[in-house]
Amino acid sequence: MSGLKDEDEERRRQRKLEEALEVKSLRRIISANLNYPDAADADVKRCERSFKKLPPAHKALLSHYPFKLQKLRRCISVNSYFIFSMLQAFEPPLDMSQDIDCCENSHLEDAPNDHGSSGAQDACACHPSSTSGRSCFSKSNQACCEEESNLCNSPRGVIANKEVENEEHCESITGCKNLGLEYDKETETCCGNDANYSNGNVCSSSHEWLDPSFQLDVPLVDVDKVRCVIRNIVRDWAEEGQKERDQCYKPVLEELDSLFPNRSEESPRACLVPGAGLGRLALEISRLGFVSQGNEFSYYMMICSSFILNHTEVAGEWKIHPWIHSNCNSLSDSDQLRAVSIPDIHPASAGITEGFSMCGGDFVEVYSDPSQVGIWDAVVTCFFIDTAHNIVEYIEIISKILKDGGVWINIGPLLYHFAEMYGQEDEMSIELSLEDVKRVALQYGFEFEKEKTMETTYTTNPRAMMQNRYFAAFWTARKKSAVDKEQAPQ
Repeated sequence: MSGLKDEDEERRRQRKLEEALEVKSLRRIISANLNYPDAADADVKRCERSFKKLPPAHKALLSHYPFKLQKLRRCISVNSYFIFSMLQAFEPPLDMSQDIDCCENSHLEDAPNDHGSSGAQDACACHPSSTSGRSCFSKSNQACCEEESNLCNSPRGVIANKEVENEEHCESITGCKNLGLEYDKETETCCGNDANYSNGNVCSSSHEWLDPSFQLDVPLVDVDKVRCVIRNIVRDWAEEGQKERDQCYKPVLEELDSLFPNRSEESPRACLVPGAGLGRLALEISRLGFVSQGNEFSYYMMICSSFILNHTEVAGEWKIHPWIHSNCNSLSDSDQLRAVSIPDIHPASAGITEGFSMCGGDFVEVYSDPSQVGIWDAVVTCFFIDTAHNIVEYIEIISKILKDGGVWINIGPLLYHFAEMYGQEDEMSIELSLEDVKRVALQYGFEFEKEKTMETTYTTNPRAMMQNRYFAAFWTARKKSAVDKEQAPQ
């Protein structure tokens, strides 16, 4: 009995330590959002200092410049209002006021998440990262954006889901946990509380965790991730991002529509979207009549997507200024300072299929669970597969979770996120050519039915003088049935 008690005590101690690490990581992410206005203002002050160093004759030629900087500050205020509103709506799944001294010596590593051009020094991290081995909280999460410098989300029409805990925090990772949000189509009322996480942890009932005393002094790279999310909002939720969505999302949606022509409300097909980012592609798949689930690891992304999906009341409710943080390659000041209205549609009125959900957590951890085997009709990966430490593992899991005859639709480049982990020799990164990726897929039972190259951008300012472009690989691959495998030549 003594041994069992000691084992239980050790398990409780370990769980408390891990929860404290999760809280610390989430505080860091929240602090990055809260530090956004000060960091942005510091950039404006740098511009002011540079302007003051000009000789009088040069200043006279740029008499409008101080007024531009005043406008920049107003734009920063508009962005800050959106960020703070987003944080006010966020209900953490953990008690954010708990003591985290027990993990003060723990070091939370940042992992690069680059989808920027190697020729552009200001290109920052891009598409959603999924860091193998830990949950959303336990590592510093990566936001994604492409140009310059990876919670449960669901419109009020579906049940939202969640998986944010470590393996030690739950008996088994079986997918997602119910948030308790359901929409009554008969009465058009919302039942339940979209902050009612049923993960056994204590949610902060008020927002004392936003108090300055809880803020951390985070590095500027964390604030850059907030700026990246702001640009990702344009890609997914602004009219200005429609061209990019047409490049990346439209081919996927058209392929799904043609591959599953006989969809019905009584027996809808199920589609998974790993690396779902801010949720637009998963939502559009739901609008086609699929039971669609997005999976995302980055808490920077998930906090924002939750706000847009769960708390938007009308289309165009918010304005942001997404391009103000780069003074390079602007055609005009008005282009740089322009406002963008979001969202371009009201998610809850978008005609989604019942069962649409967003699942937070690491793709490998969540979908390696036996309960996921053979349950998906389709898996869509958009700018995702190169976020892997081990891309072979990604392909293996995709094969396992697809039904026999299920399809894998992919679009994206192979800019491996962990390829340049300087100074971190233990960081794993398997970087395959496209030819090798396809060869591995064949070994896991896939047959390629369609392949082509598509030119796309990623969170690019459409009016900028520099436009990074990808020649992304697009394919449809079908998982062979057991009979097909037996008949295939050896």
